[in-house]
Amino acid sequence: MISPTDVLIGFSIVLFLMFLGVHVATAMMSAAVIGALLFLGPALLMSFGTQLWATTNDSILTAIPLFVLLGELLLRSGLTGRMYDGLADWMTKLPGGLMHTNIAASGMFAAVSGSSVATAATIGTVALPEFKARGYNEKLVLGSIAAGGTLGILIPPSINMIIYGAIANASIGKLFAAGFVPGLLLVGLFMAAIALACWINPSLAGRPAAPVSFKEKVRKLRHLGPPFVIFSVVMGAIYGGWATPTEAAAVGVVLALFFTALYGTLGFEMLHEAFRATVKTSAMILLIIATAFFLNFILGVLGVPQALTGFVASMGTTAIIFIWLLVPMYFLLGCFLETIAMMVATVPIILPLLEHFGIDTVWF
Repeated sequence: MISPTDVLIGFSIVLFLMFLGVHVATAMMSAAVIGALLFLGPALLMSFGTQLWATTNDSILTAIPLFVLLGELLLRSGLTGRMYDGLADWMTKLPGGLMHTNIAASGMFAAVSGSSVATAATIGTVALPEFKARGYNEKLVLGSIAAGGTLGILIPPSINMIIYGAIANASIGKLFAAGFVPGLLLVGLFMAAIALACWINPSLAGRPAAPVSFKEKVRKLRHLGPPFVIFSVVMGAIYGGWATPTEAAAVGVVLALFFTALYGTLGFEMLHEAFRATVKTSAMILLIIATAFFLNFILGVLGVPQALTGFVASMGTTAIIFIWLLVPMYFLLGCFLETIAMMVATVPIILPLLEHFGIDTVWF
């Protein structure tokens, strides 16, 4: 039986390699190879091919490239820019002006793309030129974009939740349902923070926008239609039990193509760029997942889950204390690691402990 000290050393090696800038998949594969060679022998490494096939052959993971493609189509077709424009005129009267549009637009885009990185990159691309022209405080603007980007993790559909569900064997539908309230709560808190900062120091909000008639504001609301329809159909299909997350994502892509054609921006060059970006992003994510599952397999053979469970049980730790110990750990890791990297490196190790304490994986 491997000792908790050996586990800590192995985990530290993975984090150290990530801190050095080594690709996440390479760091986890290195830890798996080192552990297998030191404790099990080289023969076990031959099972990586089988593990790779078994992991990537999961139909749930097909939803990842589909949701990535959905976000790319909305971005490159100009639908996201129109959505931002449709929201902007309604937010300018609030303290902070257009920065509230960053948060609201991030929430809407997160509800159809499922990706934090795509959300932040998309809203940043659309918004930054306008903020510079109006003299907004750059730090607060970038902060609102970065904060709004995190909504892609919580507001369903979420790629991160799909990955977590695959690792933890948790219901994707329940995970999506669990993300609504925290996501909307974050939207409210972000907007409140912006309003408070600009109420204290109005110069942070730059020059006010030119007044827009109520009729024009209402007219621009039509640009919110495509994202709203896509979100309603995708999430309605999942919660109604009519489709799996993968099938719902495919329907969302078809709807995105329809709206793209309707707005006259569908073309071979646009599709080529969207498909190319989708392949790059999806390949990176799936490689990380594959190596994470192989590392989890090696840890299981080594008896790491049993060793950690026995060690924690011997300390007499309660479930609440265990959660409170994890909070600062994730806080610190979040300062250095991207969400997917942090999740796939830690969740397989923590899962047996959640089972030991009877903690629900969806709540966790």
